[in-house]
Amino acid sequence: MIEIRAACSPGEVRIAVTDQDTLLDVGLWRPGHPDDLDDWHIARVQTVAPALGGAFVTLHDGESGFLSCRDTLVQGQAVSVRVSRSAQNGKGLRFRKAEPPQDSDNTPRLIARGLTPLEELADRYPDAPLHIDDPGIAARLPSRLRPRLQRCQQAFDSTLESEFEELGSETADLGLLTASFFPTPALIAIDLDSNANPDFKGNVTSFPALSQQIQLRNLSGTLLIDPAGVKTRKRPALVSFLRDAMAQDPLKPQVLGATPSGLLEVIRPRKRPPLHELLSSPHGRALAALRTILREERKGRVLTASIPLIRALESDPDALNDFVSRRAAPLELVLNPNAAPESWSLS
Repeated sequence: MIEIRAACSPGEVRIAVTDQDTLLDVGLWRPGHPDDLDDWHIARVQTVAPALGGAFVTLHDGESGFLSCRDTLVQGQAVSVRVSRSAQNGKGLRFRKAEPPQDSDNTPRLIARGLTPLEELADRYPDAPLHIDDPGIAARLPSRLRPRLQRCQQAFDSTLESEFEELGSETADLGLLTASFFPTPALIAIDLDSNANPDFKGNVTSFPALSQQIQLRNLSGTLLIDPAGVKTRKRPALVSFLRDAMAQDPLKPQVLGATPSGLLEVIRPRKRPPLHELLSSPHGRALAALRTILREERKGRVLTASIPLIRALESDPDALNDFVSRRAAPLELVLNPNAAPESWSLS
């Protein structure tokens, strides 16, 4: 039976969709730092960029991004927009034009939030019960989902915890092959390899597992896949098998073909940030530290950490308040400018 399991910790909800022991889908929701996808705003045109096919716009909170639009825009104009791509990979928000609200108020403001990752997965699997281990998060869900809620003591068991953590690693076991992931600012390179003697059939057999890993990790943009043990001239014949393997991906990636050098090229739409970016960011590592302290029941009231980690925690007061509430003890943040970016200690 398909289930949606939401493991809640300070500042973060990790979501796993499972069918028996199989992990089908994942999501990561940070209520204090939402990724803004599909949020509806009245924005202000900052700079018109006709050569780029749109304009740079600014939101009510000062955040800016690029609006793809063929309409004629002028600087200072108010425009109704929705976020079409979250900020990621060092790049800001992307917007699309939206229907204006019914009122005539053109003041820059947030009109409505888009679906959270948990709501999105609940809609993708409409018959799956929602197992949530925190009543506060359960109370934040829309009323339409509440008949599906099932309270539990612990949403993730040790196996699910391990599987979720492994999605942040640089490699994945595909059975016959191993995939290694190399994100760059321009694209994501994926190298397939094996300790045995990989062949054409071994690649084809591994494609469904590779497609699943791409979806679970939310790898997006341009993907270049280097097959294992297949001569360059034979690699175009792999394209149809990869296309079939990726046909069930909800983002509908395009398998474009093989490059002259034999790399399989895939375009997967960018929507939410990739999982590795969320987990490895200062905010992600700071929340992981809070989760570790609670899980291991570590003693201490002074958290000393690097500049990025402390700044990330200071920018998420909801996470800190939740952490303090769970421990029933105050927490003092101390910045160590000489500490390594990922280091922290509790005393």
